[in-house]
Amino acid sequence: MRILVWNENVHESRGDEVVLENYPHGIHAAVAEGLRERLGDAADVTTATLQDPAHGLTEEALAATDVLFWWGHVAHDQVADDAALRVVRHVQAGMGLVVLHSGHYSKVFTRLMGTTCSLAWRNDGERELVWTIAPEHPIARGVPHPIVIERQEMYGEYFDIPTPDESVFLSTFAGGEVFRSGVAYRRGLGRVFYFSPGDQEYPVYHHPDIRQVLANAAEWAAPRGERRQLTADMHPRGWFER
Repeated sequence: MRILVWNENVHESRGDEVVLENYPHGIHAAVAEGLRERLGDAADVTTATLQDPAHGLTEEALAATDVLFWWGHVAHDQVADDAALRVVRHVQAGMGLVVLHSGHYSKVFTRLMGTTCSLAWRNDGERELVWTIAPEHPIARGVPHPIVIERQEMYGEYFDIPTPDESVFLSTFAGGEVFRSGVAYRRGLGRVFYFSPGDQEYPVYHHPDIRQVLANAAEWAAPRGERRQLTADMHPRGWFER
């Protein structure tokens, strides 16, 4: 399984002390480390950032990617439209996509969802409980009920997304809010999973249970068959007859 972890890398590159304390080598490095730890030799994990040529999202790079992880926060508008559309096209052709935390506002996710993807939020470092609401789902395998995150940014409803194909996790917060924190979709031939825990100000991607979720998500989102662009397919009458 070929995994590419993408991070805008803006907080880190501008020297944000809190972020660098949590992620001295970048959020992408922590996510990649967790995937290597959990998946071992079953995965080849690489990273790319906004600052790379073509954001590291060239046609060749995406063609060589089975599952793309996406983390963004303050630089969604800096992602070139052509790069975002390449990602969308590859997802529709069968590449898996795992969108993390503030990536819900990314050009890639909003285009795939067709909605604003807006939500409620508050950053008071509250405890988050991530409840499994689909215990039979592969992404929930080996995950405690609930996952306890001691400090995290609050994301709450209403979350403006299409009705998920599958809802896997629901989070609750100290302020009383709830949030659909783990939702799954099919788009074309591709699988998409959105998972919200993971704000840059907290060391969430070092949490062992979060790492298990992300590894499970990679395995679930990986292509199941041939990747191909879906196009109009003209069938003459009797095409199926011998």
